[in-house]
Amino acid sequence: MKPSVAHTSHRTVYLIFGVAFLVLAGTALLTFQGAQESREADAKADQLISELTAAGARAPSREQITRVLGDDGGAICANADEALSRGVLYSQITNGAAGPGQRPVIADSKIVQGQLLIMKVYCPDKVAEFQEIVDDLEFDDVATR
Repeated sequence: MKPSVAHTSHRTVYLIFGVAFLVLAGTALLTFQGAQESREADAKADQLISELTAAGARAPSREQITRVLGDDGGAICANADEALSRGVLYSQITNGAAGPGQRPVIADSKIVQGQLLIMKVYCPDKVAEFQEIVDDLEFDDVATR
């Protein structure tokens, strides 16, 4: 028995609607996950802004913070205690010369306070390890406002 043309066209319509429904459902799930991450990023950015303000620092805008740090702290939390990150930190606490003239200096503790606040908000589990690195450095009140 041969299926009728009307029966075949109904099957095609059902198949098209089924595929379209699956695509729309998948898009909705991805959008919902993105919105949830965005709310979390905004909440963490607001928390960081309040921490920075309480520490007496001028905080960037929420949009700038969410763009750079997202909802997970970005590169600051990804490799907070790795050798490259420590090398970058140590290179920022120098006299500014290049090559053989480059020497470490006694810097102001404000140089690491921002990173510690970011880590406190975004990756509190890594603060203790980074604090050990900071505790090995020598700081003094040398920066002026």
